[in-house]
Amino acid sequence: MERELALEMVRVTELAALASARWMGRGAKNEADGAATAAMRSMFNSVSIQGTVVIGEGEMDEAPMLYIGEKVGNRQGPEVDVAVDPLEGTELAAKGLPGALAVMAVAPKGHFLHAPDMYMEKLAVGPALKGKVSLEEPLDAIVCKAARILRKSVADMTVSILERDRHREQIAILRKLGVRIKLLPGGDVAGAMAPAFAESGIDMYVGSGGAPEGVLAAAALRCLEGDFQGRLLPADAEEYDRCIQMGIREPNRILHMDDLIGRGDVLFAATGITPGEFLKGVRILPGYRAETESVVMRAKTGTVRTIQASHYLPGKPFLQAAEGYFSDEPEAASGL
Repeated sequence: MERELALEMVRVTELAALASARWMGRGAKNEADGAATAAMRSMFNSVSIQGTVVIGEGEMDEAPMLYIGEKVGNRQGPEVDVAVDPLEGTELAAKGLPGALAVMAVAPKGHFLHAPDMYMEKLAVGPALKGKVSLEEPLDAIVCKAARILRKSVADMTVSILERDRHREQIAILRKLGVRIKLLPGGDVAGAMAPAFAESGIDMYVGSGGAPEGVLAAAALRCLEGDFQGRLLPADAEEYDRCIQMGIREPNRILHMDDLIGRGDVLFAATGITPGEFLKGVRILPGYRAETESVVMRAKTGTVRTIQASHYLPGKPFLQAAEGYFSDEPEAASGL
């Protein structure tokens, strides 16, 4: 893959973030997600790839845009798999809470697991714990082993987990151990990425979340030299059979990084929508301007770039066409 593709990916996530940001805090998660999806799809038309969406908004009959199997890009350039989540953390954006992102990843064709839309048990860690802990062990054993490796007391370990009823047992185990727990209201991808950023203060991410988001998190952690393990959790026979149909012959086995991403190169980009631990959110400024902060990473080189951008909103055709995006006529700002 060409390294120039990384900047094109940032342009895609930036527009998705800008489009969804106007819905931030309005309690309208579907509208926010729809705006991000439409913007991301429109920007793909200018990207020089022959892309196929393998992680997207759902099946063709469920999602009108960025559905699994949809062709994206201008049909020039390399053939690639594309994984997207135009608004990762819909509830976060709707409530104005931290951590909502516009996310995408690109890898050579055939490198992403075609993850079914179901829950996945997850374990995400940073570089210091890479290859040293496993989902095969009980949660309390994982935490204690990680503490020894990191040369910390168990009481000084910080573990993040989504605040969900399904995690009551795991949270009880963590409480009994005496670790510090960061309960997340949402943001499955950002939560899994956090242990790879020293400034987050998070040692590991555990619990269950969406399987497609697991693939995106694994892509990010590949670039960050962290580690991710997952195990699909089919809820019934129908979901189990769906795994088989999608080529996952042993749905209950642990999936390691190579199972989720493959050994080739991968590019990952994310733009903050609401402020988070490692990316600022979209800031709407006077004069029809906005600021964004994005991260773009490449596994092959280990490069991680943070990109801050200032945008003149009436200069973006997609936003001009979005009904109600501007509080008055864009022409009023044309001379600014």
